[in-house]
Amino acid sequence: MLSVALPKGSLEEQTLLLFAQADLEVKKSSREYNPTIDDPRISKVKILRPQEIPPYVAEGHFDIGISGHDWVTESEADVVEVAELPYAKTGSGAVRMVLAVPHDSPVQEARDIAAGSRITTEFPNVTHAFFEKLGIPVDVYYSYGATEAKVPELMDALVDLTETGSTLRRNGLRIVDTVMTSTTRLLANPQSWQSREKRAAIEEIRTLLLGVIEARGRVLLMMNVPREAMDAVIAELPAMKRPTVNKLYGSDDYEVATVADKATVNLLLPRLKAAGAEDILELPIGKIVR
Repeated sequence: MLSVALPKGSLEEQTLLLFAQADLEVKKSSREYNPTIDDPRISKVKILRPQEIPPYVAEGHFDIGISGHDWVTESEADVVEVAELPYAKTGSGAVRMVLAVPHDSPVQEARDIAAGSRITTEFPNVTHAFFEKLGIPVDVYYSYGATEAKVPELMDALVDLTETGSTLRRNGLRIVDTVMTSTTRLLANPQSWQSREKRAAIEEIRTLLLGVIEARGRVLLMMNVPREAMDAVIAELPAMKRPTVNKLYGSDDYEVATVADKATVNLLLPRLKAAGAEDILELPIGKIVR
């Protein structure tokens, strides 16, 4: 029913992991760019460069695709951004499109860039718009890769994506401004989004993907709590809304369940134990569907 375009390159590993965790495993064969997903809602899968995906989705070659908001903006593609999927090359979070200059440059912010400076980038449209807004005429050169290698011998500055800035620093460059912040998006063709049948399938895919994103970094805690310790234990518990409480059969004790952040559970468990909780279980969560 749905044709899907998935990104190759830096987003590929995390995208395939997300789909696998959403029970939409992408199965590759000898035809590397034509994998399959064993799901009745998905008829075709293609793996392409992320910059190509927004225009192809806009033109109707695919019903949905995964790409960054940066490439949607750069291509000016007419697509529906169905969901924000906050993951990047190294895991969760956003990436920044930044302006960087040589480490010894006197430039401290974008407004310090001299008129006529040579800027290299894979995002010429976004870069032009950024400097036009500042009122600084610059010469923008399209980069076919290894953008940081061109500064300062060939170019005066660059505009590129970064998560940590470590690659720029290793190449003697310094970030002086943020052009935009971008996250990964689930995109849909506008006509597909208007189709009742396809929209229902797209929304189901969105639910599965967001369920995985929501569950990341969370665990399920289950414990037995004596009646007299209930108030003390509940006071320690985090919860999405309220903890689930069930009376144990043939006992005055209760079973309590809640969701907690994995990053803080090592501090939470001793407090729950001290408050009176017993038989505490920590379980991984595959999806949280709100």
